[in-house]
Amino acid sequence: MTEENGKNENAETSETIEPAARKPRLYGVKVLTVVAVAAFAAAILGLALLTNIMERKQEAQNPFFRVVELNDETYDPAVWGKNFPMQYDSYLRTVDQERTRFGGSEAIHRTPSGADPRSVVSQSRLEEDPRLVTMWDGYAFAVDFREERGHAYMLEDQTFTERQAVVQQPGACINCHASAYPAYKELGGGDIVKGFHALNKMPYREAREHVKHPVACIDCHDSLTMELRITRPAFMEGMRVLKESEGKKDYDVNRDATRQEMRSFVCAQCHVEYYFKGPEKTLTYPWHKGLKIENMTAYYEEVQHNDWTHKQTGAGVLKAQHPEFEMWSQGIHARAGVSCSDCHMPYVREGAMKVSSHHVRSPLLNINISCQTCHKASETELKFRAESIQERTYKLRGVAMDALVDLINDIKAARDGGASDAELAEARKNQRLAQFYLDFVEAENSMGFHAPAEAARILGESIDFSRKGQASLRKVKMVASR
Repeated sequence: MTEENGKNENAETSETIEPAARKPRLYGVKVLTVVAVAAFAAAILGLALLTNIMERKQEAQNPFFRVVELNDETYDPAVWGKNFPMQYDSYLRTVDQERTRFGGSEAIHRTPSGADPRSVVSQSRLEEDPRLVTMWDGYAFAVDFREERGHAYMLEDQTFTERQAVVQQPGACINCHASAYPAYKELGGGDIVKGFHALNKMPYREAREHVKHPVACIDCHDSLTMELRITRPAFMEGMRVLKESEGKKDYDVNRDATRQEMRSFVCAQCHVEYYFKGPEKTLTYPWHKGLKIENMTAYYEEVQHNDWTHKQTGAGVLKAQHPEFEMWSQGIHARAGVSCSDCHMPYVREGAMKVSSHHVRSPLLNINISCQTCHKASETELKFRAESIQERTYKLRGVAMDALVDLINDIKAARDGGASDAELAEARKNQRLAQFYLDFVEAENSMGFHAPAEAARILGESIDFSRKGQASLRKVKMVASR
């Protein structure tokens, strides 16, 4: 091969290979460019995400803006709402009237009057079940008893109930129907215990002049730290005697309770059984022997307390109030450490913050965040489970109510027929027990859900007391016929 030919061949080879070699190089450049652009974009997105996270963390570290200075004299919840707008907004929603299958209130429109300016009330329980009139005959509840409404109405509905026209209610009623802490401080010169005793013995109308709001922020929260606190002296004393019955001396609920316990105790300041003790009408929780109904009945027997004398039978009887705390204490949720607030004031997400909803209401109206946080079944299934418990309780309540009405009718007939007090004593004793046991479930606002087995047991025993009372009357009749 000549030198010239060799050069030509190399030239041809070079021209043939060069375009093929350029393609991988160009492809590599494109890949590197794409990777670089993607990496840059990822860096920008990562930086944005990091910035957002930092902002959210900072937001979470500052759960409120101090718009106003709060102190222990700041009573108006609207002022607290300037610092805590999310909580205040949900607090205002307790004006809602939405009924569940076995509770809640529906709006009943009425014409306002000088004595009662309300244009909307809730439905009458006495019209729904006239047997309640028989059970409470001779007591103010036989005149007016309506379905409970939200916290927004607690003071208004207590002020204008027709029961006020029947009986001189004491100022002690204010404890559960108003923001009472300011009144206690005012009347006690800063000492809420002294103020509590001063308010108890006032007539209701006089005591009403000392309160302005339904339950408010100041009743449950320390104004400086926002920590939960107990402001009702009756609950402080109730917990002290309860713990003493369990062997724990010198219990101070504000000092010794855990935060999770406080998330129930602030509710239990009002949602409890109580009575007015002595001529001073001291609001007292009957927990000296324990929280079960037998414990409270034994205490009432020991102090010989009657709420009134039944008009038809002459029996000294008891009126249960609203023992949600006592019933809940016997249920599975309490044993599992679930508080009242976990279900009735569940946490909600507001931006980066997790706040407790102050729209206090039935969990059945809010199953998603009230129930499904722990229970992974569907909303339909959870509602079915709850309503099944309530339906069984409601039916058993009806059986107990029929049994009690039968006993009352039989005692009345025996009394009208000339039976002596001695002959009626056993029947009246059983009426007292049957009535209190039944009323304990009737007045408790979960229709058995807080403690299904305990509610069923109490109603079963109520039925038994009624039938034992009837049996004692048959014995009296048999003796009289000999």
